[in-house]
Formats: sequence, C-alpha cells, structure tokens
Amino acid sequence: MKKIFSIILFIAVAGKVFAQGNTLQVGTPANEKFSPERLQRIDNMIEQNIDSGYVNGAVGFIARNGKIVYYKSFGAADLEQKKLMNNDAIFRIASQTKAITSTAVMMLFEEGKFLLDDPISKYIPAFAHPKVIDTYNPKDTTYTTTPAKREITIRDLLTHTSGIEYAQIGSDRMKAIYAKAGIQAGFVSDKILLSTVINKLGALPLVHQPGERWTYSMSIDVLGYLVERVSGKSLDQFLKERIFDPLGMKDTYFYIPAAKQSRLVVAYTPDKQGHLIKVNAATMPGVNFDYPTVNGTYYAGGAGLSSTIKDYATFLQMMLNGGVYNGQRLLARHTVELMTTNQIGDLYINGDKDKFGLGFGITTEASSKKLGLSPGSFAWGGFYGTLYWADPKEHLVCLLFIQNWPLPHNAIQDKFRALVYQALTD
Repeated sequence: MKKIFSIILFIAVAGKVFAQGNTLQVGTPANEKFSPERLQRIDNMIEQNIDSGYVNGAVGFIARNGKIVYYKSFGAADLEQKKLMNNDAIFRIASQTKAITSTAVMMLFEEGKFLLDDPISKYIPAFAHPKVIDTYNPKDTTYTTTPAKREITIRDLLTHTSGIEYAQIGSDRMKAIYAKAGIQAGFVSDKILLSTVINKLGALPLVHQPGERWTYSMSIDVLGYLVERVSGKSLDQFLKERIFDPLGMKDTYFYIPAAKQSRLVVAYTPDKQGHLIKVNAATMPGVNFDYPTVNGTYYAGGAGLSSTIKDYATFLQMMLNGGVYNGQRLLARHTVELMTTNQIGDLYINGDKDKFGLGFGITTEASSKKLGLSPGSFAWGGFYGTLYWADPKEHLVCLLFIQNWPLPHNAIQDKFRALVYQALTD
C-alpha cells in the first residue's frame, strides 16, 4: 500500500510540474535541433529586404520547447531619426489583438458565464432580430434587408461566421454603411466608447446569414464588449488583470504609457516611387496611426493592442503549453483544444485551404504543403505586417514583426515561414 501511495504521489507531483508548462528561456539552436548556419539564412533574407528598401526594420523570434533559439532585431525603428530597431521595440499588433480577446471570452466561458451557442443578443440586446442586406444603392448608401434565419451566436462571432463585416478595410458597400453610422474598426484616437460603437453595429445589416460563410469582421470587437458586459470591467482592465499581469506581459497596451512611447516603431508605407515614407493622414483617410500614443478610451478587441514580440511569444507559449505558463493557468487544456481545432466545418478562410478555430487560423493538411507548417499549427497576423504561429507538433513559437503597410511584394512573411522549417535538423 505504501509503494502504491508513493507511485500515486510521484504521478501527482510530476503532473503538477508538467502542468506548469514550458517558460521561455534562452536556449541554443543545436540543443533544440536547429542549424545555426541555416538560421543565418533568415538574417540574410531580412537584411536583403531592408537593403532593397522594402521594409525599414524587423524583429524575428523562434522558440522550440520553450527555448529561445532566435531573437534578433534588424534595421531601423525610425528612419528619419536614424533610430535602430531593438528587441524590445513596441509594434502595433492590430488583428493579433483578436486571439487575446478570444482568450478572455473563453476564460469567461470556463466560468460558466455563457455558452458558445448562446445568442449574443442575450447579453447585447442591440443584436436582437438581425437582418441581412438584400439590395444596396451605392449612390446614397441606402439598402433593403431580409430577416436573418437565426440569431448570431457567440460561436459565430469567435469564428467570423456571424455575417458582420469590417469598417475601414472591408468591402466598399459595408465600409460606406459603417462609415455613415460612425463605426470605426479599431485604430482610434477619438474619445469614444466600445459600448457606443458596438450598440450601433448591432442595428446594422449583416452581409450574409449567420453561419453561412467565413467573413473577416468586427466580430471580435463585439466580443470585447461581451467581456465588458459579463465581467463588469473594461476590456482594458480585464486583459491586464487576467492575462497580461499573470503572464508577465509588461509591454502590451491599448494605449502606451508616456514613458514607453519612444519604443513604438514608426509605421511606413511606400510612396508612388516605392520609397518608404511615414504613414500619414492620406495613407488611409480617417485613421490616426498615432493612436497608441493618445490617452484613449476605445478598447477595440479586434485591433487595438500594441506589444513587443517577447510579450506575444509568451502568450503563444501559454497556448502551446495547454493554457498554463509559469504556474499560472489561464485556460484548461480542453479549452485550448477547442480554440485551436476547426470550428467552421466545411467552410474555408477566404477561399483558401486553412480553417478557423475560436480566435485562430488553423493549418490544414492541404495548406501545410505550401511552406512546411505542421497541420494543426495555429496562426494569424496584423494589419501592419506582424506575423505569428505556434506549431504543436514541432513545439515551435515563431514571430516576425515589421511595421509596414501594405506588405512588400516579395513575400517576406512566407519566406520567413519557409526558412524556419529549413533550419530544423531533426
């Protein structure tokens, strides 16, 4: 009996240690089965992009088994000021905000606050009795609608199958309709509240029936307001208390404190001659690209955060660990599995071969053949050129952060993906 008890105790202790998960620590490429010489090819590729004037600078990051094997910065954070890029540079991560907000939603789901197939109107009444656009007149942005066949669910929102679309970057039709209603996507410096925008959005038409198609959208912004409604806290406060502080993400904000604003990378866009210039009011009318530096009040759950590559790598390592990091459990393993497996059935992302989970794009067997990412890898990126993925099979966390819009034409992101896998030696 004593021997059996000892075995049980050992299993329990071992399980507790394992449950704490890998924490990001400095490792060596050789120990994690990477070729140092082949990793150098990443340096060469990024430097070629900088020398060619495609991007101003970049930070790259690779960790395997929680060991950091590649963490380098290149080029300039500010060309005019001749300020070099540093590893702790802060980037506008835009749509990378979505995975974090989705995590907040799933934390509340775990607390029994709602079910994924609940109608969102149960918590945000503005979305009751949704309508789908039928006809549209571009001359005056008027339209007719037909009743939706069912309500929008929380699952629809998490998977971008709600029928909501995107302000500022979506179709011309919905951009016009949203603009007329004062809907903004997230790069906001005005003193407005998330509740105001989302309640307006609830009254506007959908582009298709809920669940019918995958349409990239402001659905996660709606879920940011759901977090506020259910938790009784602002999204900013909830993320800080429940995600950023427990994970030690000390450089992730909707609005960057004054003492850290000098670390924000300047965003660049090519002029007509292809030369990089700072983004300005003409780059995208209605967008103030300095939004991270204002004392704002709009917490856009789909696009508002700025962060460092190390902070976001920590978040991804938590997901790769099954919801735990450094002894802090944010999510159950089964919840992470829900988030990182196909939740859209026979639908595909934008007609591509990838699927979508609850907050993440999911690499399929078919799409894995393009660049080598393992099936089941979960990934996304941001408007300004930030990119991430986590590969559970290879135990990888990989990120490339740049701050350029639009992306350079020579596929810097795809090349980075390919060069990570060619550097593996096992």
